Amino acid sequence: MDIKAYIESGIIESYVLGLATPQEADELQRLSQTYPEIATAVAGCEQWLRETSDQYAIPAPEALKARLLVRLEHEFQPAKLPDVRYRRESLFKYAAAILLLLLAASGLLNVYLYSSYRKASRDFVQLQSGIDMMAADNKAFQAKLAVLEQDLRFITAPGTLKVPLDGVAGREDYQATLYWNTQTKQVYLTAGRLPAPAPGKQYQLWAIVDGKPVSAGLLNQNCTGLCMLTPVQQAQAFAITLEKAGGNAAPTLDQMVVLGKVKA
Repeated sequence: MDIKAYIESGIIESYVLGLATPQEADELQRLSQTYPEIATAVAGCEQWLRETSDQYAIPAPEALKARLLVRLEHEFQPAKLPDVRYRRESLFKYAAAILLLLLAASGLLNVYLYSSYRKASRDFVQLQSGIDMMAADNKAFQAKLAVLEQDLRFITAPGTLKVPLDGVAGREDYQATLYWNTQTKQVYLTAGRLPAPAPGKQYQLWAIVDGKPVSAGLLNQNCTGLCMLTPVQQAQAFAITLEKAGGNAAPTLDQMVVLGKVKA
């Protein structure tokens, strides 16, 4: 059970003010015996109520006191005329009792309103935090969507060829896909099923031009989705080898992992 959330829900303030339902009161009393934190929070709220009632009490207007005295004088006037001093003292006692009740009710109302205000403030802060998180997520989603739209435009652009790169013998489960635009010469590649290279190693792309390999760039380990590599002017095939970090001037043929021919 989330004790902190239960304490901050406002149930303790409602219980102390006598506004909780019987079921809520029974549950709070039961939980207070199990969780000392709840019992401490109830005691603290009761102490806070006693201190706040006097602080936030609203004095009754003088006009109200006068009207009460007049009405009580008529309602409690005896059949026989008693001593005037005794009658006024009795009226004053009744008026004082009523005023005390009004002051207590005013203090309790102020406490209840303040408790509701605190709860509403917490709810507003949580709501604002949720809105901020949604806004951040929306910005991140918009950024990813923009990248996907850019990739899609390149893939579907006139002159873009799709070149599947399949695993060579012994590495049949390796796979990558290359996109080469024969007009702009741009090259994009998606790693597909290329396992992460060992430390100190890096994948390198090669364009096979007239039977000779020409380096077309290195694959970064943090590359996800479509990755841009070095533009290629012409090629009959493409291959990827596993080289030392930073690449080689010539491919290590026994480290070739995938190979694919260009089909117009």
